[in-house]
Amino acid sequence: MSSLLFDKGTLLLKGSVGSPYGKWDPRSGCYRVKSCHYRDVLGFFRESGLPIEDTAQSLSVFEQLKSSIELRGYQDEALDKWSSAGRRGVLVLPTAAGKTFIALRAVDLLQVQTLIVVPTLDLLDQWKRRVWECLGVEAGVVGGGECVIRMVTIATYDSAYLQAAFLGNKFLLLVFDEVHHLASPGYMQIAEMYLAPYRMGLTATYERSDKRHDLLPLLVGDPVYSVSVKELTASKHLSDYTYEKVAVELTVSEQQLYEANMAVFKAYLAQKHIVLRSALAFQRFIMSTGRDPKAREALLARNKALKIAVNSEAKLAVLAEKLALYHNEKVLIFTLYNDLVYAISRRFFIPAVTYRTSREERREILANFSNGTYSVIVTSQVLDEGVDVPDASVGIVLGGTGSKREFVQRLGRLLRRQDGKIAKLIEIISKETVEVNISRRRHVKQQECNRNVT
Repeated sequence: MSSLLFDKGTLLLKGSVGSPYGKWDPRSGCYRVKSCHYRDVLGFFRESGLPIEDTAQSLSVFEQLKSSIELRGYQDEALDKWSSAGRRGVLVLPTAAGKTFIALRAVDLLQVQTLIVVPTLDLLDQWKRRVWECLGVEAGVVGGGECVIRMVTIATYDSAYLQAAFLGNKFLLLVFDEVHHLASPGYMQIAEMYLAPYRMGLTATYERSDKRHDLLPLLVGDPVYSVSVKELTASKHLSDYTYEKVAVELTVSEQQLYEANMAVFKAYLAQKHIVLRSALAFQRFIMSTGRDPKAREALLARNKALKIAVNSEAKLAVLAEKLALYHNEKVLIFTLYNDLVYAISRRFFIPAVTYRTSREERREILANFSNGTYSVIVTSQVLDEGVDVPDASVGIVLGGTGSKREFVQRLGRLLRRQDGKIAKLIEIISKETVEVNISRRRHVKQQECNRNVT
């Protein structure tokens, strides 16, 4: 009889019968299989009518879960689509659409040991609270210096990867929050080294600029459900919103310095006959700066020009007007650069959140924003993804990229449903700069955001 064992992130298939999913390993004297094919191997033996002894699982302690979750109609539909797809697949829903609740309802329905993988420690804390509120059990934690395994465990991507050899056979359901991270070269090994047969990916933005999202069907399953912002605002599950663009002029000295730096950048591209028409082309250019000093000089000049456009003095004057206009609402200010975050924080006496902000201070700032002690927060890009920032109704963008992910995440900070609420997204850009094209790309993403993504 064949036997199946877990061995530090892979499966060992012992016996004279192989399977389509493994290769003979002469060092161990048996077939070695990626752990992600656990269900496939068992299915192959079952369909072939061949006996196999399965000792691969070493599950964590079982606890009875008690769900208090009531799903909305579209959330029920998403869960049904996932279940019908063999309990594998990716759910694509806008930020604030309640992806967390769908996942936790799936955990309750399956009643199996579950690992939830998240990109940040803030999200780890957030999911831990939700597990207690919705399932009535304390979640285990792997990450941030902790390693406690329970029926439902939350881990960061980094920790899930580093602990895969130990954790890979202890769970039957994997939930990947912000699943687009899973397609990166290192993190994809998480999906390969865990044997969990059931897998769910959650994201508001499925596509990656490097196209590596094409790997996700192999790692977690196909996209099985999506819903657009337009559909959820029309059905009153998310707040309606308005979009306003304000264009400002650079000062004479700012414009001169901007044009001088852009001239350096453009001259290099012209000399090398480089055309940057896609994210991939720009990535190739970035890679070339490691071996070509002139390319690095051009990149630094381009970055300096963009910084001048983003940090223009006229933007701060408009920001002051908008803060006065919306003084009775909760406002999030988004920028691209940390030095502008701190400049705004000092000038307007506004709490700032950047990557430098400690975990404890960030919790305190967000808690005070939630309870109304603070009405405005300024941040760079650390609140773009996943973090629950309730009740914000105005977003002011002073700089960013043209990516769909960034736009969707920032808009999602504002759309949590409240009676009578109309969210306002305001973008302040500098005229006659590269920001005009970046803003145009963001506007395209805004239109895409109102359509179904699949």
